[in-house]
Amino acid sequence: MAKHAEEVERTAALSRTIALVNDKGGVGKTTLAVNLAGQLSAAGFSCLLVDLNRQANIARDLGYRDAAGDDHGRNLFDAISGRGVLEPVPGVRPGLDVAPGGNELDDLVSHMVGRMGREGLDANLALGNALMPLAPNYDFVIIDSPPEATILVDLCLYAARWILIPTRSDEAGLDGMASVAKRFTVAKQYNPGLSLLGAVLFGTGVRSTSIHEEVREHIAQAFGGQSPLFSAFIRFSEKTAQDGRRLGRLAHELEEDLAAQPAWWKVLREGKRPGSRISATAASVAGDYRDLALEVLTVLREAEEQEIAEAETVKGAQ
Repeated sequence: MAKHAEEVERTAALSRTIALVNDKGGVGKTTLAVNLAGQLSAAGFSCLLVDLNRQANIARDLGYRDAAGDDHGRNLFDAISGRGVLEPVPGVRPGLDVAPGGNELDDLVSHMVGRMGREGLDANLALGNALMPLAPNYDFVIIDSPPEATILVDLCLYAARWILIPTRSDEAGLDGMASVAKRFTVAKQYNPGLSLLGAVLFGTGVRSTSIHEEVREHIAQAFGGQSPLFSAFIRFSEKTAQDGRRLGRLAHELEEDLAAQPAWWKVLREGKRPGSRISATAASVAGDYRDLALEVLTVLREAEEQEIAEAETVKGAQ
């Protein structure tokens, strides 16, 4: 009974925790995580963004690398290892706090291997344990998992209530998704609340409908008949991606910059050099992220309403 009560408390505390996972790198996990968190916080939701990646590209995307509070993952490592309490950097954007990643996470894999030798798979609950005291203070906790580090991805699976799987349409991205699906079932034994929120295509063509349908079939095969591929997808735009990381601006912020950007001919007429300009595709990409955030909110609301209805049905039958 005590263990069941602990699981219920844990599931409740982490009920809005979303981990972006795929065992393959380069499928858009970080870009999706930071832009989804940015969209939600811009819409008035409070968000905690957790960067479990030693590359710390979230720091570049949000423009805080080496700024005050960027400890390169030291606090996050200490919180996961039980040596400290998680203390996110507040207000990286209005309503958006961040637990930074970085090279201080280099020893996290070896630390987890040692813990698993002593504790077994229970060791994978460490990230969720670190998040539990803070998570109820936020509307959403979003975790960016590292590429090709299955031990750290498992930390995410054992902490999250929901997983969102970014993938490209190539075989490598789909294989990475299938690899996550295999460990998903094991993680549910320790994290009973874990559910698949859906998969989202990243860096795809706008009119690639046949490819999208093929991806849907791959997802159904990986997750036993379920094919929750989001209708929203993120189109390919290399220039917008480069602008975002170079300037430390999210897609919707680049869209604002684009709207304020003077026409190139006006700059030339004033005798100035146009310089580097925001790509016109920024507005389209920002629209894709808005569509995704809205769909995520809709799916979550429907799932939560269904859970409430089922709980009331059980209560009425007792």
